[in-house]
Amino acid sequence: MGPGEQASHMSAPVELPRWAELGLLPLVNLLMALLVCSVVLAGVGLAPLEVLSLLVKGAFGSAAGLSYTLYYATTFTFTGLAVAVAFHGGLFNIGGEGQAMAGGLGCSLVALSLGEHWPAALLMPAMVLAAMVGGALWAAVPAILQAWRGSHIVITTIMFNFIASALLAWLLVGPLKAPGSMMVETISFAKAARMPSLHQVLGGFGIDWPRTPLNLTIVLAIAAAIAVYLYLWRSRPGYELRTVGFSPSAAQYAGMRSRRQIVLAMLISGALAGMVGINELAGVQHRLLLDYVLGAGFTGIAVALIGRNHPLGIILASILFGALFQGGAELAFEMPGFSRDMVTTLQGLIVLFSGAMAYVAAPALAWLLAAAPLASGGLLAWPRLRALLYPDNGGRND
Repeated sequence: MGPGEQASHMSAPVELPRWAELGLLPLVNLLMALLVCSVVLAGVGLAPLEVLSLLVKGAFGSAAGLSYTLYYATTFTFTGLAVAVAFHGGLFNIGGEGQAMAGGLGCSLVALSLGEHWPAALLMPAMVLAAMVGGALWAAVPAILQAWRGSHIVITTIMFNFIASALLAWLLVGPLKAPGSMMVETISFAKAARMPSLHQVLGGFGIDWPRTPLNLTIVLAIAAAIAVYLYLWRSRPGYELRTVGFSPSAAQYAGMRSRRQIVLAMLISGALAGMVGINELAGVQHRLLLDYVLGAGFTGIAVALIGRNHPLGIILASILFGALFQGGAELAFEMPGFSRDMVTTLQGLIVLFSGAMAYVAAPALAWLLAAAPLASGGLLAWPRLRALLYPDNGGRND
């Protein structure tokens, strides 16, 4: 084998079974990130095992900690799904921040205008719909510019983040500002416009649960993940969307309308991001605030990246980032030498190993799978799991 052939052989991509690529490789990347983070922690004089154990305990060691973790994960699930749907359509939507603000504005306008007149059974679905419509409309203009004018979706969506922030600030210091208040916020929502919290729901069944921000929006997040899965892998429109994203030329040859799919992908993506407003405003704050999104849109990019743009992976990645947020807060309180910047460092390492270096461990992992004693009848027979997660039967979706 000559030098050129050797280089070609070494640069050839390593193919893993889909189950390993979706489940095992992200786990290996996470362990690599934790290992590097442990070295960093040891370098600043902290005991890595103690830090990691406190982080896990803070995130999952109590009912309150678990509730906070799931509360954060709910928001990240919406933004992660938003990024994933656009990605499958061949688009990189980094406008989740602005779309979440627009969704929050939409549900807040419904709550403020109808909260005293409609019962909760009608008001809450209207708020959910308004949040989705608000996020979708904010994503529509970048989508149309991309489809008909060729404007780069990354540039337009990030600029719309700034526009949404400026618009929200103007509304909260002007037309929507609570009268007589020095705070940049609206008046409180009526009781009918407040999403029930988990401790209220469980309390109705006689179960004692700590008072936390976790609310029934988590049910909507799970429903959204199921709906995205069914749409992308169990429906014809979802198949067309993924075809346009994977190969626009093939989609055009097949008679698929690429422009329509671009707009549709962004509308769905924006609607999902807009649901952040339900979790944060209807579920927790009960008023429209200025800075309630707090980077959730950008965190959704990392969540989708780690979750391989699959709803199940996104849910797991959302729980991971929720644990980092909650566990990091507990660590900063329990350990004087630990700062929130170290949690940001850990998040950055996870993104690094799951993004730019996602396939560094793939060759070694492929070799281990091939050499495993169960490979012939066990480990490598798991592509059945791929058929369950990605049921494309010969390019058709039944």
